Amino acid sequence: MPAVRRRYVIGLIGLGIVLFLAISTLLARAFTVGDAEDAAITSLVKAEASDNTAGVISLITGCHASAACRTRAAQVTAALHHPGTVSIAEINPSSTFSLGSTLGTARVAWLAGSSLPRTQCLRVRHAGSVISGFEVQLLKVSQRIATDGTCPSHF
Repeated sequence: MPAVRRRYVIGLIGLGIVLFLAISTLLARAFTVGDAEDAAITSLVKAEASDNTAGVISLITGCHASAACRTRAAQVTAALHHPGTVSIAEINPSSTFSLGSTLGTARVAWLAGSSLPRTQCLRVRHAGSVISGFEVQLLKVSQRIATDGTCPSHF
């Protein structure tokens, strides 16, 4: 009887370890989507600062196919470009922790060189789930807003 009980206990411990590793992996995916959003937003503002309209268009999901999006990207890039190293002052993410797809608005304040802060809003989708993995999609970028302004509901 003790040998059967020992196998049962060892099996439960093994199952517990497997479950812990699986849950840890899924939670790690959920927590790293915020880092991916920050990286996508940083890439976009660097393209804007360097007057790279094609880069901005390539970073916004579906922008190549939309004349309105391409026009907005050109206008935003022309208005915001500035020489110098880009530094992010603040990013307010589009959503907090989520196990599934989300759609929200992020706010970013950034500087280029010795410029004054530039603040913008971005519509962001986290597509996917913790099981399949997430893809961060930038859907729309606003014109510059007031440094202390809040993001409008539509832009």
